Parts: sequence; C-alpha cells; structure tokens
Amino acid sequence: MAEITLKDIIKEENLVYKRSEIMTGKTLSYCPGCGHGTAHQIIAHTIQDMGIQEQTIGISPVGCSVLMYDFLDLDIQQAAHGRAPALATAIKRVMPEKFVFTYQGDGDLAAIGTAETIHACNRGENITIIFINNGIYGMTGGQMAPTTLEGMPTATCPYGRDTSIMGNPLKITELLALLPGTYYVTRQSVHTPRAVRQTKKAIRTAFENQKLNRGVSFVEIVSNCNSGWKLPPVKANEWMVENMFPFYPIGDMKVDGKIVNK
Repeated sequence: MAEITLKDIIKEENLVYKRSEIMTGKTLSYCPGCGHGTAHQIIAHTIQDMGIQEQTIGISPVGCSVLMYDFLDLDIQQAAHGRAPALATAIKRVMPEKFVFTYQGDGDLAAIGTAETIHACNRGENITIIFINNGIYGMTGGQMAPTTLEGMPTATCPYGRDTSIMGNPLKITELLALLPGTYYVTRQSVHTPRAVRQTKKAIRTAFENQKLNRGVSFVEIVSNCNSGWKLPPVKANEWMVENMFPFYPIGDMKVDGKIVNK
C-alpha cells in the first residue's frame, strides 16, 4: 500500500469541490458557459449526499434537457415533448417509494407541456419538478418561448417580442405557486458560487419534501443561453442579471404550502 504523506492529507483537507460520482464522466456537450452542466452537477451532488442514487428516477423530455441521461448515472426515462409531469405521475404512483423528478426547459414545460405541468401541480403529485428557464428555445434554433422577455430578440421575433401581437411573457412559476397541490415553489440561478449553493439547498429541500409525501416541489433555475442570445458566456450572465432577474426575481415563492409575502 502506498504511504500517505502529509502533502496528501493537506490536499484532501483543502478540497472544497470535486465532481460527483453520479456524473458519468462523459464530456458535457452543452455550449460553453451554459447553466445546464452546473444544474446537472447540483442534482448529482444532492442525490449522492442523500444516498438515494438507486431510489431515484429522472424524466427528461425533448430539448437540451434530453441530454441528461448521457451525464447522470441514474435511471432516466425520456418523455414526449412536454409530457414529463404526466410520465412522472405514472411512475410515482406505480413506485411511490422512488424519488421521481423531471428536468425540463421553458419551451417544454411552459409551452407544449403547460397542461401537464399545471394539472400535475394542481393534483399535488408527490414529485419534484426542476425547470430551466433561459427565455428561449435553445436546442431547436433559438425561437421565441413563452418566457421570452418583452423586446427580447429571437430567431422568430428578430426585432424583439412585441407583446401587442405575441402576448406577454409567462410567469409560470408564480402561477404554479397559487395552486393548492404545490408545497414548495422557488426560483434560483447557477451563475455564481453563492447562487449554486442556494440552488443546491433548494433541490435538497425539494427531495426531502418528496420523502415526506408533501406534494409538488417546483424549482425554477433562471439560466443563460449564450448561443441563443448571441452573447459570450460572461456577457450572457451579465445580461441575465440585468434583464431576466428583474422580471423573474430570485427567491422562494411558496414554503411549507404557504405563499411567501415579499
């Protein structure tokens, strides 16, 4: 057996971060600077910390989120576009002892999947929903999404979203917080170390709530799409803080089944 030196001990004691063992080790294929990779790592660390890898089932639908099964060593089922909450409902009802979560983008959850999302939340299904909101359809070419901000340009509204003909951005998370079946609803981000810590705490809370059979826990993560926004990663994060956060403010909206008054 190799001798453990003082240098090895000091190195281990000063280690503050390492890749989760639940990550497969496959190189992430997301655009450089994208928040999806960070969100994956947070989910992996949370599941590892809780010791529930064998008891967890993830649902990934269509969009960038579908790549999740390449990167997390979990049982993961793909769903048709927008139907992840319906599939999660079925799996959780058949195997109530499992931890079941969906991982969905805004084009999926708040557009084609609006009905499945709202009705699963209204019924209070005992699942966790993780929602990545970057205000655009990322994988399919940068089209306008329900969450695209007013005046924000996309491939299908190159001069910016005109609310007089395209409607208003949808604050789906605020809407879901009003439903009786949601127990915990929060909006977080992953653009700074502090934000990552807060998001990890939120996802841990969501899984703990599921263990106690408390209904839907919904975690929105406001993220960037630097390729869709046509910005380098640092500028994309700055734009997100300046433009996304005022419309989609960070923080808890519902805790222990009660609306948080801000």
